[in-house]
Amino acid sequence: MASMSDRETAEVEAANASGHTPVVFIHGLWLLPSSWDAWADFFRQSGYAPLTPDWPDDPVTVDAARAEPEVLGGTSLNQIADHTAEVVAALEKKPVLIGHSTGGLVAQMLAGRGLAAATVAIDPGIFRGVLPLPLSVLKGVGPLLLDPRTRGRAVTLTYDQFRYGWANALDEAEARELYDRFHVAGSGMALVQMGNANLNPWTEAKVDTRNPDRGPLLIIDGEKDHTVPWAIAHAAYKQQRRNPGLTEIVKMPDRGHSLTIDHGWQQVARTALSFVQRVT
Repeated sequence: MASMSDRETAEVEAANASGHTPVVFIHGLWLLPSSWDAWADFFRQSGYAPLTPDWPDDPVTVDAARAEPEVLGGTSLNQIADHTAEVVAALEKKPVLIGHSTGGLVAQMLAGRGLAAATVAIDPGIFRGVLPLPLSVLKGVGPLLLDPRTRGRAVTLTYDQFRYGWANALDEAEARELYDRFHVAGSGMALVQMGNANLNPWTEAKVDTRNPDRGPLLIIDGEKDHTVPWAIAHAAYKQQRRNPGLTEIVKMPDRGHSLTIDHGWQQVARTALSFVQRVT
Protein backbone atom coordinates (compact mmCIF):
# COMPACT_ATOMS: atom_id res chain seq x y z
CA MET A 1 0.00 0.00 0.00
CA ALA A 2 1.27 3.46 -0.86
CA SER A 3 2.42 5.50 2.11
CA MET A 4 1.33 9.09 2.60
CA SER A 5 2.86 11.62 0.24
CA ASP A 6 4.59 14.79 1.40
CA ARG A 7 1.49 16.74 0.41
CA GLU A 8 -0.80 14.47 2.42
CA THR A 9 1.53 14.59 5.41
CA ALA A 10 1.54 18.39 5.29
CA GLU A 11 -2.27 18.46 5.19
CA VAL A 12 -2.45 16.13 8.20
CA GLU A 13 0.03 18.24 10.16
CA ALA A 14 -1.87 21.43 9.31
CA ALA A 15 -5.19 19.86 10.33
CA ASN A 16 -3.80 18.63 13.65
CA ALA A 17 -2.16 21.98 14.39
CA SER A 18 -5.34 23.92 13.61
CA GLY A 19 -7.48 22.26 16.25
CA HIS A 20 -10.39 22.35 13.80
CA THR A 21 -12.52 19.41 12.76
CA PRO A 22 -10.87 17.72 9.75
CA VAL A 23 -12.86 17.16 6.57
CA VAL A 24 -11.44 14.49 4.28
CA PHE A 25 -12.51 14.80 0.64
CA ILE A 26 -12.36 11.58 -1.39
CA HIS A 27 -12.41 11.90 -5.17
CA GLY A 28 -13.96 9.40 -7.53
CA LEU A 29 -13.12 7.79 -10.84
CA TRP A 30 -11.92 10.07 -13.64
CA LEU A 31 -10.88 12.90 -11.30
CA LEU A 32 -7.88 13.81 -9.12
CA PRO A 33 -7.70 15.36 -5.62
CA SER A 34 -7.38 18.82 -7.18
CA SER A 35 -11.04 18.52 -8.23
CA TRP A 36 -11.83 19.31 -4.56
CA ASP A 37 -9.78 22.53 -4.38
CA ALA A 38 -12.79 24.87 -4.37
CA TRP A 39 -14.56 22.73 -1.77
CA ALA A 40 -11.45 22.68 0.42
CA ASP A 41 -11.31 26.48 0.40
CA PHE A 42 -15.04 26.71 1.10
CA PHE A 43 -14.81 24.43 4.15
CA ARG A 44 -11.60 26.08 5.36
CA GLN A 45 -13.37 29.44 5.36
CA SER A 46 -16.17 27.82 7.36
CA GLY A 47 -13.81 26.76 10.13
CA TYR A 48 -12.81 23.25 9.12
CA ALA A 49 -9.45 21.68 8.27
CA PRO A 50 -9.67 20.20 4.76
CA LEU A 51 -7.64 17.29 3.40
CA THR A 52 -7.69 15.94 -0.16
CA PRO A 53 -5.88 12.59 -0.11
CA ASP A 54 -4.73 10.77 -3.22
CA TRP A 55 -5.71 7.39 -4.44
CA PRO A 56 -2.61 5.16 -4.53
CA ASP A 57 -0.49 6.08 -7.57
CA ASP A 58 -2.41 9.29 -8.35
CA PRO A 59 -0.24 11.61 -10.46
CA VAL A 60 0.14 15.10 -9.08
CA THR A 61 -1.47 16.95 -11.99
CA VAL A 62 -4.02 16.37 -14.71
CA ASP A 63 -1.31 16.80 -17.34
CA ALA A 64 0.84 14.13 -15.68
CA ALA A 65 -2.15 11.79 -15.46
CA ARG A 66 -2.85 12.21 -19.15
CA ALA A 67 0.80 11.65 -20.03
CA GLU A 68 0.88 8.27 -18.22
CA PRO A 69 -2.72 7.07 -17.91
CA GLU A 70 -1.72 3.45 -17.39
CA VAL A 71 -0.58 4.13 -13.80
CA LEU A 72 -4.24 4.65 -12.87
CA GLY A 73 -5.51 1.32 -14.16
CA GLY A 74 -5.15 -1.26 -11.40
CA THR A 75 -6.18 0.49 -8.20
CA SER A 76 -8.75 -1.49 -6.21
CA LEU A 77 -11.45 -0.22 -3.86
CA ASN A 78 -9.74 -1.68 -0.80
CA GLN A 79 -6.45 -0.03 -1.77
CA ILE A 80 -8.23 3.32 -1.98
CA ALA A 81 -10.07 2.77 1.30
CA ASP A 82 -6.98 1.51 3.14
CA HIS A 83 -4.85 4.42 1.98
CA THR A 84 -7.51 6.93 2.98
CA ALA A 85 -7.79 5.15 6.34
CA GLU A 86 -4.05 5.67 6.79
CA VAL A 87 -4.59 9.42 6.41
CA VAL A 88 -7.53 9.31 8.83
CA ALA A 89 -5.47 7.38 11.40
CA ALA A 90 -2.87 10.17 11.42
CA LEU A 91 -5.48 12.75 12.45
CA GLU A 92 -5.95 13.68 16.10
CA LYS A 93 -9.70 14.18 15.64
CA LYS A 94 -12.19 11.86 13.95
CA PRO A 95 -12.92 13.54 10.60
CA VAL A 96 -15.93 14.25 8.49
CA LEU A 97 -15.73 12.25 5.25
CA ILE A 98 -17.06 13.69 1.98
CA GLY A 99 -16.82 11.62 -1.18
CA HIS A 100 -18.10 11.85 -4.73
CA SER A 101 -19.00 8.91 -6.97
CA THR A 102 -16.53 6.09 -6.21
CA GLY A 103 -15.28 8.36 -3.45
CA GLY A 104 -18.80 8.38 -2.06
CA LEU A 105 -18.68 4.61 -1.88
CA VAL A 106 -15.24 4.69 -0.22
CA ALA A 107 -16.52 7.24 2.32
CA GLN A 108 -19.32 4.82 3.25
CA MET A 109 -16.84 1.93 3.47
CA LEU A 110 -14.75 3.91 5.95
CA ALA A 111 -17.80 5.08 7.90
CA GLY A 112 -18.75 1.42 8.16
CA ARG A 113 -15.38 0.86 9.83
CA GLY A 114 -16.29 3.50 12.43
CA LEU A 115 -13.79 6.07 11.14
CA ALA A 116 -16.11 9.03 10.50
CA ALA A 117 -17.62 11.71 12.72
CA ALA A 118 -20.11 12.22 9.88
CA THR A 119 -20.25 11.29 6.21
CA VAL A 120 -21.57 12.91 3.05
CA ALA A 121 -21.75 10.56 0.05
CA ILE A 122 -22.43 12.42 -3.20
CA ASP A 123 -23.66 10.40 -6.20
CA PRO A 124 -22.13 7.35 -4.50
CA GLY A 125 -20.94 4.27 -6.34
CA ILE A 126 -22.73 0.93 -6.04
CA PHE A 127 -22.05 -1.49 -3.20
CA ARG A 128 -23.30 -5.01 -2.63
CA GLY A 129 -27.02 -4.95 -1.83
CA VAL A 130 -27.75 -1.92 -4.01
CA LEU A 131 -29.68 -3.63 -6.79
CA PRO A 132 -31.17 -1.12 -9.29
CA LEU A 133 -29.40 -0.85 -12.63
CA PRO A 134 -31.18 1.89 -14.61
CA LEU A 135 -30.98 2.12 -18.38
CA SER A 136 -28.80 5.23 -18.29
CA VAL A 137 -26.11 3.28 -16.40
CA LEU A 138 -26.19 0.46 -18.93
CA LYS A 139 -25.86 2.99 -21.72
CA GLY A 140 -23.12 4.97 -20.01
CA VAL A 141 -20.73 2.46 -18.43
CA GLY A 142 -22.33 -0.81 -19.55
CA PRO A 143 -20.08 -1.18 -22.62
CA LEU A 144 -17.02 -0.73 -20.39
CA LEU A 145 -18.21 -3.41 -17.98
CA LEU A 146 -18.85 -5.87 -20.82
CA ASP A 147 -15.32 -5.42 -22.16
CA PRO A 148 -13.10 -8.10 -20.51
CA ARG A 149 -10.07 -5.82 -20.93
CA THR A 150 -11.50 -3.16 -18.60
CA ARG A 151 -10.47 -4.80 -15.33
CA GLY A 152 -6.77 -4.64 -16.10
CA ARG A 153 -6.41 -1.22 -17.65
CA ALA A 154 -6.94 2.49 -17.20
CA VAL A 155 -10.20 3.67 -18.75
CA THR A 156 -10.47 7.09 -20.35
CA LEU A 157 -13.89 8.38 -21.28
CA THR A 158 -14.39 9.91 -24.70
CA TYR A 159 -15.88 13.37 -24.68
CA ASP A 160 -19.22 11.92 -25.82
CA GLN A 161 -19.18 9.43 -22.93
CA PHE A 162 -18.36 12.22 -20.48
CA ARG A 163 -21.07 14.42 -21.97
CA TYR A 164 -23.67 11.69 -21.47
CA GLY A 165 -22.56 10.33 -18.11
CA TRP A 166 -21.40 13.48 -16.37
CA ALA A 167 -22.39 16.64 -18.16
CA ASN A 168 -25.85 15.92 -19.53
CA ALA A 169 -27.35 18.70 -17.39
CA LEU A 170 -24.90 21.32 -18.71
CA ASP A 171 -24.57 23.32 -21.89
CA GLU A 172 -21.99 22.30 -24.49
CA ALA A 173 -19.45 24.96 -23.57
CA GLU A 174 -19.31 24.06 -19.88
CA ALA A 175 -19.29 20.34 -20.62
CA ARG A 176 -16.25 20.74 -22.86
CA GLU A 177 -14.50 23.01 -20.34
CA LEU A 178 -14.94 20.48 -17.52
CA TYR A 179 -13.72 17.61 -19.70
CA ASP A 180 -10.62 19.53 -20.71
CA ARG A 181 -9.92 20.76 -17.19
CA PHE A 182 -10.63 17.74 -15.00
CA HIS A 183 -11.01 14.44 -16.81
CA VAL A 184 -8.30 11.78 -16.41
CA ALA A 185 -8.21 8.01 -16.85
CA GLY A 186 -9.89 5.91 -14.17
CA SER A 187 -9.19 2.52 -12.63
CA GLY A 188 -10.83 -0.26 -14.59
CA MET A 189 -10.35 -2.48 -11.55
CA ALA A 190 -12.47 -0.25 -9.29
CA LEU A 191 -15.10 0.19 -12.01
CA VAL A 192 -15.51 -3.56 -12.46
CA GLN A 193 -15.60 -4.16 -8.71
CA MET A 194 -18.61 -1.86 -8.44
CA GLY A 195 -20.16 -3.26 -11.60
CA ASN A 196 -20.17 -6.85 -10.35
CA ALA A 197 -20.81 -6.05 -6.67
CA ASN A 198 -23.98 -8.13 -6.64
CA LEU A 199 -22.51 -10.99 -8.66
CA ASN A 200 -19.32 -11.58 -6.70
CA PRO A 201 -19.82 -12.59 -3.05
CA TRP A 202 -16.18 -11.65 -2.34
CA THR A 203 -16.46 -8.18 -3.87
CA GLU A 204 -14.58 -5.29 -2.31
CA ALA A 205 -17.59 -3.07 -3.10
CA LYS A 206 -19.27 -3.71 0.22
CA VAL A 207 -20.26 -1.55 3.17
CA ASP A 208 -20.99 -2.39 6.79
CA THR A 209 -24.25 -0.46 6.98
CA ARG A 210 -25.17 -1.71 10.47
CA ASN A 211 -22.12 -0.65 12.50
CA PRO A 212 -23.51 1.49 15.36
CA ASP A 213 -20.31 3.57 15.20
CA ARG A 214 -21.00 4.57 11.59
CA GLY A 215 -22.10 8.09 12.55
CA PRO A 216 -24.54 10.41 10.74
CA LEU A 217 -24.77 9.98 6.98
CA LEU A 218 -26.15 12.18 4.21
CA ILE A 219 -26.51 10.92 0.65
CA ILE A 220 -26.77 13.60 -2.04
CA ASP A 221 -27.77 12.76 -5.60
CA GLY A 222 -28.33 14.77 -8.75
CA GLU A 223 -31.82 14.52 -10.19
CA LYS A 224 -30.48 14.15 -13.74
CA ASP A 225 -27.44 11.99 -12.94
CA HIS A 226 -26.95 9.34 -15.63
CA THR A 227 -24.03 7.62 -13.88
CA VAL A 228 -25.57 7.26 -10.41
CA PRO A 229 -29.28 7.84 -10.96
CA TRP A 230 -31.68 8.48 -8.09
CA ALA A 231 -32.76 4.82 -8.02
CA ILE A 232 -29.21 3.77 -7.08
CA ALA A 233 -28.73 6.50 -4.48
CA HIS A 234 -32.12 5.79 -2.91
CA ALA A 235 -31.38 2.06 -2.79
CA ALA A 236 -28.15 2.86 -0.91
CA TYR A 237 -30.18 5.06 1.45
CA LYS A 238 -32.60 2.19 2.14
CA GLN A 239 -29.65 -0.03 3.06
CA GLN A 240 -28.08 2.65 5.25
CA ARG A 241 -31.22 3.72 7.11
CA ARG A 242 -31.17 0.37 8.95
CA ASN A 243 -28.28 1.86 10.90
CA PRO A 244 -29.09 3.38 14.32
CA GLY A 245 -27.30 6.55 13.23
CA LEU A 246 -29.01 9.45 11.48
CA THR A 247 -29.42 8.74 7.75
CA GLU A 248 -30.71 11.33 5.28
CA ILE A 249 -30.95 11.74 1.52
CA VAL A 250 -31.30 14.85 -0.64
CA LYS A 251 -32.05 15.16 -4.34
CA MET A 252 -30.43 18.15 -6.08
CA PRO A 253 -32.84 19.36 -8.80
CA ASP A 254 -31.59 19.60 -12.39
CA ARG A 255 -28.10 18.36 -11.50
CA GLY A 256 -25.97 15.68 -13.14
CA HIS A 257 -22.90 13.70 -12.09
CA SER A 258 -20.66 16.75 -12.49
CA LEU A 259 -22.39 18.53 -9.61
CA THR A 260 -19.23 18.78 -7.47
CA ILE A 261 -17.17 20.51 -10.17
CA ASP A 262 -19.61 22.45 -12.35
CA HIS A 263 -21.02 25.96 -11.99
CA GLY A 264 -23.45 24.90 -9.24
CA TRP A 265 -20.93 23.24 -6.92
CA GLN A 266 -21.50 25.79 -4.15
CA GLN A 267 -25.15 24.77 -3.76
CA VAL A 268 -24.04 21.19 -3.19
CA ALA A 269 -21.24 22.28 -0.86
CA ARG A 270 -23.66 24.38 1.20
CA THR A 271 -26.01 21.40 1.48
CA ALA A 272 -23.13 19.24 2.72
CA LEU A 273 -21.86 21.94 5.10
CA SER A 274 -25.31 22.52 6.60
CA PHE A 275 -25.60 18.80 7.39
CA VAL A 276 -22.09 18.62 8.88
CA GLN A 277 -22.69 21.69 11.07
CA ARG A 278 -25.97 20.24 12.30
CA VAL A 279 -24.70 16.79 13.25
CA THR A 280 -21.17 17.41 14.56
